[in-house]
Amino acid sequence: MSPDEPFDDGVAARAVIAADGTLTEWSEGARRLLGHPAAEVLGRPAIELLADGAEPPPVPEDARWSGTVTLRHRDGHAVSAWVVAHRRPPDGPETAEWLAVSPPEAPVRELPDDPLVRAALTQSPCATMIFDERLRLRGVNDAMAALVGLPADRLRGLRPTDIGSRPQNAELEEYLRRVLSTGEREDMQTYMKASGESRGAHAWLARLAPLTDDSGQVRGVCVTAHDFTDQYRSRERLQLVNEASVRIGTTLDVTRTAQELADVCVPALADFASVDLLDVREHGGESAGPPTPPVSLRRAAHQSVNSGSPEAVAKPGQVDVYPEGSPQAASLLAGQAVVASGADGGDLEKWLAWDPVRFRRIREYGIHSTMSVPLQARGTTLGVAVFTRFRRPEPFTADDVLLAEEVTARAAVCIDNARRYSRERETTLTLQRSLLPRTLPRTAAVEAASRYLPATRSGVGGDWFDVIPLSGMRVAMVVGDVVGHGIQASATMGRLRTAVRTLADIDLAPDELLTHLDDLVVRLSQESGGDAGTGELGATCLYAVYDPVSRRCTLARAGHPLPLVVPPDGPARQLDLPSGPPLGIGGLPFESAEVELREGSVLSFHTDGLLANRERDVDAGQRMLREALSAPSDSLDETCDRVLHALLPPGGSADDVALLLARTRGLPSSQVATWDIPADPALVAPIRKQVVDQLDRWGLIEATFTGELVVSELVTNAIRYGAPPIRLRLIHDASTLICEVSDTNHTAPHLRRAKTWDEGGRGLLLVAQLTQRWGSRHTTEGKTIWAELELLGEGM
Repeated sequence: MSPDEPFDDGVAARAVIAADGTLTEWSEGARRLLGHPAAEVLGRPAIELLADGAEPPPVPEDARWSGTVTLRHRDGHAVSAWVVAHRRPPDGPETAEWLAVSPPEAPVRELPDDPLVRAALTQSPCATMIFDERLRLRGVNDAMAALVGLPADRLRGLRPTDIGSRPQNAELEEYLRRVLSTGEREDMQTYMKASGESRGAHAWLARLAPLTDDSGQVRGVCVTAHDFTDQYRSRERLQLVNEASVRIGTTLDVTRTAQELADVCVPALADFASVDLLDVREHGGESAGPPTPPVSLRRAAHQSVNSGSPEAVAKPGQVDVYPEGSPQAASLLAGQAVVASGADGGDLEKWLAWDPVRFRRIREYGIHSTMSVPLQARGTTLGVAVFTRFRRPEPFTADDVLLAEEVTARAAVCIDNARRYSRERETTLTLQRSLLPRTLPRTAAVEAASRYLPATRSGVGGDWFDVIPLSGMRVAMVVGDVVGHGIQASATMGRLRTAVRTLADIDLAPDELLTHLDDLVVRLSQESGGDAGTGELGATCLYAVYDPVSRRCTLARAGHPLPLVVPPDGPARQLDLPSGPPLGIGGLPFESAEVELREGSVLSFHTDGLLANRERDVDAGQRMLREALSAPSDSLDETCDRVLHALLPPGGSADDVALLLARTRGLPSSQVATWDIPADPALVAPIRKQVVDQLDRWGLIEATFTGELVVSELVTNAIRYGAPPIRLRLIHDASTLICEVSDTNHTAPHLRRAKTWDEGGRGLLLVAQLTQRWGSRHTTEGKTIWAELELLGEGM
């Protein structure tokens, strides 16, 4: 009964009994039936209303009871009344109460005598009820009485909330009021088990139509009930299939996709669902045909209507072995769904008898039906999905099997896609990491730190970085990004990194190196089927060379983001470099820029994945990068981590990220010695003496003999074959002594094997044998011949 309706409608006798058995409400109809006014009975035990010697009604096992009881009238005589009582929904444990209703005494009339009932029976083909303007039941046919579970002649005069306390009863009253007020038809849908049914719950469609008199005035409502369970379940299955197509496969992650399958099917199809995949470690990642029992399956995901999935035997990631008699192995072997039920013959318990733990779970949770469906896609068997019912009383039907096969088929394709992507990603990532430097070299010019993070949502890209030691204590730093993702991008990255190292080895200037690298990318693009300049294969690159002696850095870029520099005592700022085209365009020049850096300055190079973010613009990203770099820190590794934490989202970047930081060092003038040499062979001996004296001042006595010999050969060659002015420079740090001789002749020397009677040709060969490395580099004025000697245990 609704709160906005009076408790007493003047017809039926109603009383409300509290949890302690006392009367809390008493209607006028109850007073007419037993003669007691409300003031006399409210607050008193309801059992006092029973006639002398009458047995009290039994405590009902469910929420409703009906039957005839003998009551005592106020004047003492016994009154026999038919009563229906039902428990009303409580607000709490202490407010549980019962509503007892006795229909009004009225002569039993045949239905056709009532014009409203006659009209309803004419218009309604199925289970029917007729209510008047006051929501009182005026007539009910046998079909409806059977569903309600009460005699038809006892229902007249009662309202829906008198008959039962289910939410559907109160909802029906609201629909009745709406029809009476608007005169429009209404449809009410619900899923419930009717009181008079012995079967499980059904889907019901109640159609409410107004009944009018000759003047068109609404005099009542006709309610007809239709069992549309088949249509309801078909709609549920279609909805589940549609939901599966949207919710399954949102990512290219195998475990996540398996979890999405389990989430979609619980509770729509099963009370518990598990997804077990073939263990790729034993099957090599592929299984074209059905596996042979026993089968090793790894739990990928499960879901339950119970919090925490207590029914699960295996944990995610755990591998179980299923013998030939298990449902999982049977479905994989048959290649189709296998249903096992404990209701007919106990085949479920027999199937699971191989596992005592699973056998106990059947008894513990009342599991009565399971369905094992193999996961197959593109001719490959991936695993099995198992669906279990214990809360829903209905076993799995043939329609459920079709639904499960449809959903798992969609999920299997998504799992296979994710598995293939994961395998390709792992291969690409392995290739990418093998092509990147494992550690950065320790140099006297810079202290360096780096980070590389692959993309989380797209394929691994072609980002790379490198630190390359050059002659004269100099160092080259490079960061690049190949367009595209996947193995092709990683392979191209490896080719470009090798090319950069080769070109850096011959000491090309940054702009010249990018020009040669651009030619290489154009040729690679043509080899892959593209035309020159079309950008079929492209990359960006930034190349920098730092000299610790002059503390100057020369940089050039090809479509790459600008680097940043952090002075020792100032905030980070962006370097202004000429803009060069990306590699692969062809025919456009590159320009270099030179900047002087104070010792302790930090150079920051990165790829565009560091700043790319849909939630912020590029300017905001650059501002955040400057702030992260400007924060004081003695460790470059800490700075790298702070930058990534500040700029990347928690789930990772959508693109690859490469970050290279380098803190510059400088060589003091005391570690460098320079001489200008006249082009006179007679002066070679005094130069050797000056070199020996310098090495003695540096404390490099053990390197005196080799150094003197190398200087003599290089200076003699410069005087004989070079062009003045000629300059000799010695550079040393804790582990290396470098001898450099420069002249203005652009012709570079080369090694050759001298013949027996040749007077010359052995000088460079001797230098190559005595030194760790040697070589030549071209400069704007000419060339420089250099040689490095390794110092073992030397001091200053």
